[in-house]
Amino acid sequence: MRGVCNNLSQMADNTTAQPTEQPPRRRARRWWFALGVAALALAGWWFGVELPERRAAAELKRQQAEKSFRIADLGLDMVWIPPGTFRMGTSAQSAPVRWFYDLRAKITDRPNPDYQHTQDWPATWVMLTRPFWLGRTEVTQAQWQAIMGDNPSYFKGEDLPVENVLWEDAMEFCRKLTERERAVGHLPKGYAYTLPTEAQWEYTCRGGTIGDYAGDLDALAWYNKNSGGMPHPVGTKQANEWGLYDMEGNVWELCTDWLDDYPGGDVTNPKGPSSSLSHSRVIRGGSWFNSALEGAHRDGNTTGDRSTNIGFRLALAPAAVASPAPAATTKKN
Repeated sequence: MRGVCNNLSQMADNTTAQPTEQPPRRRARRWWFALGVAALALAGWWFGVELPERRAAAELKRQQAEKSFRIADLGLDMVWIPPGTFRMGTSAQSAPVRWFYDLRAKITDRPNPDYQHTQDWPATWVMLTRPFWLGRTEVTQAQWQAIMGDNPSYFKGEDLPVENVLWEDAMEFCRKLTERERAVGHLPKGYAYTLPTEAQWEYTCRGGTIGDYAGDLDALAWYNKNSGGMPHPVGTKQANEWGLYDMEGNVWELCTDWLDDYPGGDVTNPKGPSSSLSHSRVIRGGSWFNSALEGAHRDGNTTGDRSTNIGFRLALAPAAVASPAPAATTKKN
């Protein structure tokens, strides 16, 4: 009888002790489960977000070494532009200088660089401290159609530059292209397609040169003396020193800046004024309709006005990322 009681007592002890052993095991299992979920989440983030962005950044770095890259399905080439310094605009003219330029205009059809809708002076020394990418050609109608689904151009042709677009239309094209390229992992974090600033545009147009033109105008540009009164397929004239086509002529190119006078002095990475009394955005480069226009020549497109000789080209740059100080492309005299 005593043995039976002992056995019952042991069974009771085992019964009461058993619940105290299970909770630690359950807690351990919960910890392992939580760690597993965290590991899966980390892996999902790495393979779904971080890894594609690293791959895109590495690919862009490789392309930068090659100085160009292509959005294959659009046939859209981008060219890497290094940082540098240049003089934007001209100085106010004295009477003798104005006489000389007016005489030259009559003889050579090169306009007085001080005779413009908005003066391109005072001369301003610009330092661009950040490299950027710029479209090798103006955006074509085929490229526009692929992203926007329509074609607003008056002169139709897949390889012709898209025209008859507003500044807001061009920025919407940039936004949609950015979203598309990010979705397929072709853009690293912080990069976006946009329009070039006026300073970026003129710097690239000059291609390191300091003269009125970046080369022989007839070889470089479609303008009123050789265009036949219409735009032409992009990339059919000679490229400038950095391998970009139609920086002068064919169609005017929209920039991000509002149109206003230059600040003068020295500026770094300028983005232009915050507004414009004329409600105009800067356009650069001239067109098939215009006479010979120098690289410094600037004009404006009033908000809401469409034109058959205004288009654009793309820029691509990291947002608010500082770069090392550049070596000057040209030097002050």
